[in-house]
Amino acid sequence: MGEETIEVQYADNHDGLTSAEAAARLKQFGRNELPEKTTPGWVIFLKCLWGPMPIALWIAIIIEFALQNWPDGGILLAIQFGNATIGWYETTKAGDAVAALKQSLKPRATVFRDGQWQDIDAAIVVPGDKVKLASGSACPADCTVNDEPGAPVVPQIDVDEAALTGESLPVTMTPKTHMAKMGSTVVRGEVDGTVQYTGTSTVFGKTALLLQAVEADLGNIHYVLVKVMYGLTGLSLVLCIICFIFLMTYHHTSFKAAIEFTVVLLVVSIPIAIEIVVTTTLALGSKELSAKKVIVTRLSAIEMMAALNLLCSDKTGTLTLNKMEIQQDCPVFSAGEDRESVLVYAALAAKWREPPRDALDTMVLGAANLDRCDAYKQLEYKPFDPRVKRTEATLVGPDGVQFKVTKGAPNIVLKLCANASEIQDRVEGIITDLGSRGIRCLSVARTFENDEWYMLGILTFLAPPRPDTKATIANANKYGVDVKMVTGDHVLIAKEMARMLNMGTNIETAGGLPQFPASGDPKDIPDTLGEEYGDMIAGMDGFAQVHPEHKYLIVETLRQRGYTCGMTGDGVNDAPALKRADVGIAVEGATDAARAASDMVLTEPGLSVIVDAMLIARGVFQRMLSFLTYRVSATLQLVFFFFIAVFALPPKNYGAVDPNHPEQAEFFHLPVLMFMLITLLNDGTLMAIGYDRVVPQPRPQKWNLPVLFFIAAV
Repeated sequence: MGEETIEVQYADNHDGLTSAEAAARLKQFGRNELPEKTTPGWVIFLKCLWGPMPIALWIAIIIEFALQNWPDGGILLAIQFGNATIGWYETTKAGDAVAALKQSLKPRATVFRDGQWQDIDAAIVVPGDKVKLASGSACPADCTVNDEPGAPVVPQIDVDEAALTGESLPVTMTPKTHMAKMGSTVVRGEVDGTVQYTGTSTVFGKTALLLQAVEADLGNIHYVLVKVMYGLTGLSLVLCIICFIFLMTYHHTSFKAAIEFTVVLLVVSIPIAIEIVVTTTLALGSKELSAKKVIVTRLSAIEMMAALNLLCSDKTGTLTLNKMEIQQDCPVFSAGEDRESVLVYAALAAKWREPPRDALDTMVLGAANLDRCDAYKQLEYKPFDPRVKRTEATLVGPDGVQFKVTKGAPNIVLKLCANASEIQDRVEGIITDLGSRGIRCLSVARTFENDEWYMLGILTFLAPPRPDTKATIANANKYGVDVKMVTGDHVLIAKEMARMLNMGTNIETAGGLPQFPASGDPKDIPDTLGEEYGDMIAGMDGFAQVHPEHKYLIVETLRQRGYTCGMTGDGVNDAPALKRADVGIAVEGATDAARAASDMVLTEPGLSVIVDAMLIARGVFQRMLSFLTYRVSATLQLVFFFFIAVFALPPKNYGAVDPNHPEQAEFFHLPVLMFMLITLLNDGTLMAIGYDRVVPQPRPQKWNLPVLFFIAAV
């Protein structure tokens, strides 16, 4: 990906800190830990007992208990707590992404303090500390590599950032070019480094802050139910007041009898089992998705999936396989050579029957015919040396001829070749062309007579797209969902992958994106992003060279603009956007943090199941729409029946008079218990709607409540 822009607040520290200096900085900057803010489960449960429907039920419960109607009040109370329990479970069962981040960190660090190396708790590492970054160790904070003036070689380490970015190849880091980030692992080399940022100032820490900024909620379907409740409860309150006044003034009914009837009419307007039936329908949809190897961690996300009209996707490990593969394109420079023979020579420049030593060897040995390599005898092997940027081996062939073979960076290998002047223009042209398309390459050469080097060929490699990615994107577009690539990789690599997937190559870097608030607090993100940047972002095919905060802001902007936005990813850098999206989808092999931040987790390789999930979700939406239409219609029917009956259908006109209680025949009424039995039995049978056979709509589905109420009323 080339060099990154790094902001350094401390110069290289070669002498380390004293304990006093470290203590002062620990007090100034705080502990090197991720913040973790949790809401107690009981607080979430109490919040579920507050809202339009709970308030209406509380009013009915209080009145019933005040009138000493214990069975009626008890049933209403049980329904109240049942609905709250469902809401509490849905809110709390999702994984804790910040906790997953913390578990991925290693708690120890090697620092140079008081003139000696010490192994300490990584939580007390401070900015300015001199730390040891060695092969196999984790980076305890965001650190730069110290320069070593006068050293024979430039200090260099290879760092595996797969947990952060999903990138399969390690990143080579040297002084002033890269920053080793907290959570990454050194896989080759050993250097001294200087801590630049700790805690919430690290990339990891900022990711945790972004995750915590997204409050857990009950999902869009619950807000839809609230709006339905507002409509029904508002209508009911008007009718309740009219009936109460009528009974008190016209029939001169006792206050107790009038209020009892009013409570009945109020309860009639509350679809008390609506939460249970909707949750059951979503749960059946979740079971259907599980058959497709999709784990649903938040049921309400299924309803949002039906409305999905824009999907942002990470590239590395999501659209592509999380590994590099040798491509078919292999320019050759020696007669008689082809891709297969060049691969064999590349494997000979490694220990082909031993476990691969790095990602490049893994890639080469996985593609080469190792049985052909066994015909050669390796006399000497020189592993990769960062100073010469190549590997080399001395071998004896089946014909008894001894020769050397090497593989490495094309410009380095070119300098070795005896015919460099003859092939230089062609080699440089190939390198330029591959570079413009973001394709990486590896040159292979061998010696012939007089131990002169000649280039055999150039192997090209790229993280290939998943086998079903292209078809998945085409199908998503077919069903009304636009797909955008959002990646931290280089813009050239992103454009080449977009070209391969027919996604469109209008991809830019993060330069034109909104900036994160200077305070660093996601709560300071303005609500005008959609207005200012929405059209620009929606018009692009993707963005490259972006950081986690950029992905978060892209999703936030699109949501503000009115899109129902999904996000797919696998790395820690995707976790904030996964949690902020309306539907976050973690692919197979994702990090713990990405899975915990997501609403759905794919458990098998491939993306095609995402389209299946869209169609299943649209089918679930159709079932919920049918249920809500019927539920609203039935509620309106009951409310207006009671309202009309109290005015026009007195039981005494039809001979329904109890001699012991003649006053009860003055107006039509039912006990609350009777009505609740009717409602619960009615809604109980409607749970079967979750099994209805439906035809998913070809376009994203959204709620249109005015139309729903109109159809229900008609």
